[in-house]
Amino acid sequence: MTAVYLTFIFVLAIFLGFELISKVPSTLHTPLMSGSNAISGITLIGALAAMQTSHHGITVLLGTLAVILATINVVGGYLVTDRMLAMFKKKDQGGVQ
Repeated sequence: MTAVYLTFIFVLAIFLGFELISKVPSTLHTPLMSGSNAISGITLIGALAAMQTSHHGITVLLGTLAVILATINVVGGYLVTDRMLAMFKKKDQGGVQ
């Protein structure tokens, strides 16, 4: 019963997330990406805390995987955000200042 309930919540979250993301105007993508990077940082801290509390083999393996994926998400997200913000900077006018 619990697995069916959790699967239902997971599928509902997928549809809700897709609908929300598809309705976001392009001018808000950079601020939302910065916010999601902060959430991924919280996920990284949570994964580290979960790894520290248990010493079972599968828990350490899943915690390590969560730390690796969250780190990739945070670093990649900030690189993409930086690149997007660089698009809005004024370009140099041939070295004249």
